[in-house]
Amino acid sequence: MAGRAQEGSAEIQRAPGRLVIVGGGEDRRGERTILRRFTDLAGGPDARIVVIGTATTVPDDVGPAYLEAFADLVGEVDFLPVGSRDEANSAETLSLVEKATGVYFTGGDQLRIASIIGGSQIDVHLHAAYADGLVVGGTSAGAAMMSSTMIIGGGDSVPATDGVRLGPGLELLHGVVIDMHFAERGRLGRLLAAVAQFPHELGVGIDEDTALVVEGNRFEVVGRGAVTVVDAGAVTSLRTPGEDGTGPLAMTSVQLHVLPAGFSFDLSTRLPVLLDDRKDQDRDGGD
Repeated sequence: MAGRAQEGSAEIQRAPGRLVIVGGGEDRRGERTILRRFTDLAGGPDARIVVIGTATTVPDDVGPAYLEAFADLVGEVDFLPVGSRDEANSAETLSLVEKATGVYFTGGDQLRIASIIGGSQIDVHLHAAYADGLVVGGTSAGAAMMSSTMIIGGGDSVPATDGVRLGPGLELLHGVVIDMHFAERGRLGRLLAAVAQFPHELGVGIDEDTALVVEGNRFEVVGRGAVTVVDAGAVTSLRTPGEDGTGPLAMTSVQLHVLPAGFSFDLSTRLPVLLDDRKDQDRDGGD
């Protein structure tokens, strides 16, 4: 299935690419704060949006919902199910994606995105176009796949050696592991289990109807919830007490930051940018 809502649109001057990474459950009928931010970054009313539904197994339900959500925000929006490798490599599909100023991935199963889109002509184009100004967004599964190391599944409670399953994502954002529906599904345990395996990467848990807007080495939080950042880089003890190497993990000196809307985080320094700090930077003429 494919759908379109469109009007005439003008050429858009592109800034360096940005990512809008949503924890799932984004508002698609009310204020649509996150979708509005995404479309504003992609060119506002002149944006050309492509929604990719690879993650979902019910594109006939998901597609119309997104077409309706974006219809009055932008001049042109397409929904592409992209349910196979053939579609991900087809010239027809690629031509629509190449015209987009913003590409948005729906929720569902992130492993479907990695296995169907990964390495395809769409994937190659996304990486090249993102470096040239394309805005890429994704919700739930579409958020998880943004990172190099992707959470595929796992338990949602006590951090343990078998508490999370990991795989390769699409590598649009390096140095982080992303989890979604974070507060709603109590996923701190599995995010801790993920960073225990890869302590050089930051764990980023995003609540529903909440997003990271990533530009360069910094992200800003938008939406109604919060973002939890778990940093295991300074951990002083990381081991499994059980003799067989399984069971709950022992982790000491883990850093944790909880950031609601309006706060930012510097991925290069691994430190939050507090509201007062940002005001001081503005007064001093800083970045």
